[in-house]
Amino acid sequence: MSAFAEAMRERVRTARAALAEARAAGDVYAAAVAEEELEDALWLARAHGVTTDPDSAPEPDAGDDGRGGS
Repeated sequence: MSAFAEAMRERVRTARAALAEARAAGDVYAAAVAEEELEDALWLARAHGVTTDPDSAPEPDAGDDGRGGS
């Protein structure tokens, strides 16, 4: 496994944990920031063919492309 792939997986794990923590705390702003980070991390991982564990934590509420745009 490449260092890049492992770094991307760690970024996704960290973002998922931050999102779960913010949601649990009811912090809407922190949840929005964490969701954006997770969306960016997932998009970048997918763009580079890095697989991530989809069952490790919550996914963002995003559009079809995972970027949340309309």
